[in-house]
Amino acid sequence: MLLPRHRGFVHPVASDITPRAVFEARRALTLAALGSLAAPWSVRAQAAAKSTPLPGARSTVPGAVTMDKPTPLQDVSTYNNFYEFGSDKGIADRAQALVTRPWTVEITGMVAKPLTLGIDDLIRKMTLEERVVRHRCVEAWSMVVPWTGFALRNLIALAEPLGSAKYLRMETFLDKTIAPAQGLDFGYPWPYVEGITLAEADNDLAFMVTGAYGKPLAKQFGAPIRLHLPWKYGFKSIKSIVRIELTDQRPKSFWENINASEYGFWANVNPDVSHPRWSQAQERVLGSGNWLSPDTVPTQIYNGYGEWVAGMYQGLESERLFV
Repeated sequence: MLLPRHRGFVHPVASDITPRAVFEARRALTLAALGSLAAPWSVRAQAAAKSTPLPGARSTVPGAVTMDKPTPLQDVSTYNNFYEFGSDKGIADRAQALVTRPWTVEITGMVAKPLTLGIDDLIRKMTLEERVVRHRCVEAWSMVVPWTGFALRNLIALAEPLGSAKYLRMETFLDKTIAPAQGLDFGYPWPYVEGITLAEADNDLAFMVTGAYGKPLAKQFGAPIRLHLPWKYGFKSIKSIVRIELTDQRPKSFWENINASEYGFWANVNPDVSHPRWSQAQERVLGSGNWLSPDTVPTQIYNGYGEWVAGMYQGLESERLFV
């Protein structure tokens, strides 16, 4: 049956049609050629996929997905604290010296099964999810980031904590050859150390981050794996973790060692408790307004996550829960 002639279309005559046998032979040759070209790429892609933290499904954990609009990646990736690479915010280029493969994470201390895992083996053991959460810096600026990762409790469970364990002491890398600031004598107690309670580690919102904005974690964000505790000031969310120790002794963190009167152990966000040198009642929102004058908004108690975390601190009124 001939096709109708619509809008200039003219049905070909039989003599214009390539014989089927010729077409199939050419198709087979073409597919074979493409296959030989694609094979090396395919092998590389599969290998990369095995070592790349792919984006996870959107989290269903209550409180783990804020309605706030994520901060543009350009703003988040160019305004970073990572003192191993300098005390200014423009450390992104310097942080590219960080070598993230090979990378191992050790869990030790009061556990039944101490372990050391390569980062890619660790990631493959976990079910990844995406969380869109607020981040509040003690310096009174904030952002909203779509992180990819997994619950901290799932990592700790691999080592089977003993009943006597009460705290997590976490430590970042120490390598003066790639992090110049670690070799300078500023009185900083390298490596960077942070600590939280085991109860905090077990909270649904305590998150181990391996990616951001749908991609593997950028080096200036603390690649290849960092912590994020959205209800605490940002310095508690230690970057580039290499070691986690479970202990019955409260750890003393990097900044607490430097100045305990300004950077306490708990560091829960509270607009009513000022930092000794500035108010915490307001925060500058990165990526809003313009770069000279970003929007300022009121800070929320526990950074807005009190519904899910405040219960952990009942009965601790005598503790200094905020900076």
